[in-house]
Amino acid sequence: MSNVIDEQKTDVSAVTENKPILEVQGLKKYFPVEKDFFGKPTRFLRAVDDVSFTLQRGRTIGIVGESGCGKTTMGRSVLKLHDITGGRIFFDGTDITDLSRAQMRPYRKRMQIIFQDPYSSLSPRLNIGEIIGEAVKVHGIVPPSQYREYVCEVMQKCGLQSHFYDRYPHEFSGGQRQRICIARAIALQPELIICDEPVSALDVSIQAQIINLLKDMQETMNIAYVFISHDLSVVEHISDDVGVMYLGNMVEKGPKKDIFANPLHPYTQALFSAIPYPDPRVKMHRRVLTGDIPSPSNPPAGCKFHTRCDRCMEICKTIPPETREIEPDHFVACHLYDSENSNNGNGHEE
Repeated sequence: MSNVIDEQKTDVSAVTENKPILEVQGLKKYFPVEKDFFGKPTRFLRAVDDVSFTLQRGRTIGIVGESGCGKTTMGRSVLKLHDITGGRIFFDGTDITDLSRAQMRPYRKRMQIIFQDPYSSLSPRLNIGEIIGEAVKVHGIVPPSQYREYVCEVMQKCGLQSHFYDRYPHEFSGGQRQRICIARAIALQPELIICDEPVSALDVSIQAQIINLLKDMQETMNIAYVFISHDLSVVEHISDDVGVMYLGNMVEKGPKKDIFANPLHPYTQALFSAIPYPDPRVKMHRRVLTGDIPSPSNPPAGCKFHTRCDRCMEICKTIPPETREIEPDHFVACHLYDSENSNNGNGHEE
């Protein structure tokens, strides 16, 4: 009988491992910017416009793009911190798109977020123990008798000494405050963490410590990360897959090694050409983008990138490109890779 139970457990765990922890389908988030006399919205800012991706347990997808492309809004929408305009969100196989706040409560401890600014996201009126342990109490992670011991254990995992328990956020450095934010997130033993540029405000040496801490947490707790950043070197170090966003759209996504070795979309090529190479003897071939980013409240027709693209064709100005799989698991939304234009879309400079 015990052998049968063990086999059943193995089968269940195998299914769980193969099931994505997060699946986003056609996610949209529009903010109204103009209303008519009766208060009905007449114009919208399309912060996130039809974004889809899948994330497996214990893996990291890096989301990159220029400031204002919708990365942060996408991350907050996935956690339902924003009410989404369209699309579906599946967490561990369950459709959470239309769940109410009360129905979302059991999922809150399983999905967490690390905010970009560690100082403004920490309450100045609470000490560190209360900040980390507040949600632990609410969700009943441990019995009240083990509360302080558990919080101190989480602090030590994140490189914070237990005697910091009664101190306040203003007494810590930027790197320490970010460790507090990480401790607050992992204290609930989550399966998914949205990392919203968690190292952008830190020195390079501190960045490395925080990145290594996140990777250690992932290995020991099998956490999945959506890692939002504009620093491509950080994304290359921590990510398994990469998604490139432009003006609310996911223009390219795929395995990290394929994206960095062979970027296909002209926007991705321009981003990667800006990565500095630490050898003065190597000549850099920068692909400089001209013009400004169009307004997400009034995006151009067709491909949103065509106003800045040096390989723009007539079709780009009128028809939005479809997302196509060019290589295994490597997707791109660009007319250069339509079948009739495939000779021009080899992903390299002509």
